Amino acid sequence: MAKALSQFERRRARVRRALKKTANGRPRLSVNRSSKHIYAQIIDDEQGVTLVAASSIEKDLREKLKTGADTAAASEVGKLIAERAVAAGLKDVVFDRGGYIYHGRIKSLADAAREGGLNF
Repeated sequence: MAKALSQFERRRARVRRALKKTANGRPRLSVNRSSKHIYAQIIDDEQGVTLVAASSIEKDLREKLKTGADTAAASEVGKLIAERAVAAGLKDVVFDRGGYIYHGRIKSLADAAREGGLNF
């Protein structure tokens, strides 16, 4: 007997389904947060490859940040992912918040990515 999906997994699937309808070939900026770190990657779903990635566990960010689990860390990761995406020639993406509420660390990362030059 199959297990029922958790509320988080159902929310994530719902968000992903809505993004696929509106993506129009744009890559997806996917965000994952844990209790200690935050991760972001830009994914080309058509080819199934990660184009650009950044996280709070990278050495240069770990030295600069007090912790990887606050809004300051999220904004630094957002700036870094935007910088790397612009260098790779990516401007327009769709923002995939996963199953997370658009608040706190997720919002901070998104705002910093927008300031860094990404459009979504």
